[in-house]
Amino acid sequence: MEQVVNRSHAGEADFDALVGPHLEAGYRTALAILRNPDEAHDAVQEAAFKAWRRIKKLNEASSARAWFLAIVANQCRSMRRTRWWSVIRLPHVEPGGQDFPSDATDIGRAISKLPHEDRLALFLHFYLDLPMEEVGAVLGLTAAGAKTRVYRAAKKLRPDLEMTA
Repeated sequence: MEQVVNRSHAGEADFDALVGPHLEAGYRTALAILRNPDEAHDAVQEAAFKAWRRIKKLNEASSARAWFLAIVANQCRSMRRTRWWSVIRLPHVEPGGQDFPSDATDIGRAISKLPHEDRLALFLHFYLDLPMEEVGAVLGLTAAGAKTRVYRAAKKLRPDLEMTA
């Protein structure tokens, strides 16, 4: 895979081999943040374009997943800040086969009450099963900071889940 990074640095078309395996995780990450399938698709597409433009900033192929997911998360944050294009409200359509808890479940309702950064931390660690180092890389934190964020987010869920038990 290191050769892919080196060839990508040289301008060859192996970008898909480097980022392609992480597109689904990127989409699921964007969906967890934005909670809208169309916006998530747009965010991943824009993030892939930004990743392609910034491929020279990737030092090691082994960190490609965290690097790409960080770009996706930053794109989603940017989209949440600038909603000027969302003047017309379209009906919300739930994606089929969604494995992440929907708002129809008790845990889904509890998760939907969390701030998007807390939802993202829980999603990355528990749903995508990323190690704390990669969660930290995506969130722009150290591994210890990511562990604290995940712990605090999970702690915020407890009161809502205990009431329904």
